Amino acid sequence: MVVYAIAFIAFSIDLARRSAAATAATDAAARVEAKEAVGVGASGGPSSAVAAKPAASLRQAQDGAVAYGRSPSLRVGVAMTVLAWILHLSATVLRGLAAGRVPWANMYEFALTGTLIITTVFLVVLVVSKQDLRFLGTFITGLVLVLLGVAALNFYVSPIPLPPALQSVWLVIHVFVASASVGLFALGFALSVVQLMQARRESIAATAKAAKLTFLATLPDSVTLENLAYRINIIGFIMWTFTLMAGSIWAEKAWGRYWGWDTKEVWTFIIWVVYAGYIHARATRGWRGSRSAWLAIIGFSTVLFNFTVVNLFFKGLHAYSGL
Repeated sequence: MVVYAIAFIAFSIDLARRSAAATAATDAAARVEAKEAVGVGASGGPSSAVAAKPAASLRQAQDGAVAYGRSPSLRVGVAMTVLAWILHLSATVLRGLAAGRVPWANMYEFALTGTLIITTVFLVVLVVSKQDLRFLGTFITGLVLVLLGVAALNFYVSPIPLPPALQSVWLVIHVFVASASVGLFALGFALSVVQLMQARRESIAATAKAAKLTFLATLPDSVTLENLAYRINIIGFIMWTFTLMAGSIWAEKAWGRYWGWDTKEVWTFIIWVVYAGYIHARATRGWRGSRSAWLAIIGFSTVLFNFTVVNLFFKGLHAYSGL
């Protein structure tokens, strides 16, 4: 957690540097525009070609197209995230060895494994994506820090033997795929949050010369962020569909029925419905943009509710919190 905290601080410093870079670009464009306006006025003749160039530069700085290179803090953040991932993986493997099984049989272990997969998904996307998504480091490391902190303080239990219903190969398949889909949903959630912020900034830039959260000027536009979130969420949705199917097969093996309206089963289905609605709505005219982003955020909120409130306060056959 200490290494994750260092990574979070480094990514946060990078966001501050982005704000400074965007502000400097906007101010420089404004100064050039002012000088050109004075020059045009002094010459006595307007020049639309000359005046258009600085105006375009100012609009570019406002609309989210400021060039931003690799800052040292960004490199430190990624390096610390990789180091934290290695330590996190080691801790998860050691927990599995201590328990003599896969380390996701209770809330603490699921949090340990789930946050590991969230970080893994983030690092893999950094490698394979054509877009530079390192700006999400603050959101991802912050989320992992919060979940790990809550798990360590409130959910920790010593390794115990598995209940009979969990002694199945489906534990490995079902829970691992569920964890992987949660990791994808978390990344999609972060992108949707940034998308809303960027869309808000773009709407402000259309009516004002200055906007808050200037670091957003160094990030992709809201449409690009929406497309990235959609691609990631749809992969997560496919995996969650498999999770639902695998859970039904496992339930038939363990309890002799595919579906029993257990609380956990119901909320797994609710999550599926919310994300199915998100995918359908995004294909519907009038639901793209901020509306689809809010649906993605609501979807991830149902995932967190399922993991926390349902596990802690609802009883049922899936009550494996270990607390």
